[in-house]
Amino acid sequence: IVNKIFIIGNLTRDPEMRTTQSGVSVCSFTVAVNRRRAGGAEAGQTEADFFRVSAWRQLGENCNRFLAKGRKVGVVGTLTLQTYTGNDGQQRASLEVQADEVEFLTPRSEQGEARPMQSSSPMQQSNGFVQVDEDDLPF
Repeated sequence: IVNKIFIIGNLTRDPEMRTTQSGVSVCSFTVAVNRRRAGGAEAGQTEADFFRVSAWRQLGENCNRFLAKGRKVGVVGTLTLQTYTGNDGQQRASLEVQADEVEFLTPRSEQGEARPMQSSSPMQQSNGFVQVDEDDLPF
């Protein structure tokens, strides 16, 4: 049995960094992933699913350093469903991803502003990914 999820979306707010009692750093952030509705009168309209992501140790430190609200990321990890009782007494659920890999997808030229990638970018390929030179990587 394999539990692996691949998501691409945008951060809904700035990442939060904390340290466990044993001194291990963990960075948490939420990624909004758009999807289109299938069928019915509202077919084709987009909805968003929200995934809470935890990145540990060096990966978490890099996420905290280089990510911000609105930035586009790709995350590969393990998916879990956490249930809790809200302040109103209602049972709630949260989709959480334990990140194994996080790719920073917002181009460096757009890091001052979070906006969708422009298809006219000379480095952008037709599949939506940006070619990156290894010398430009922050780690």
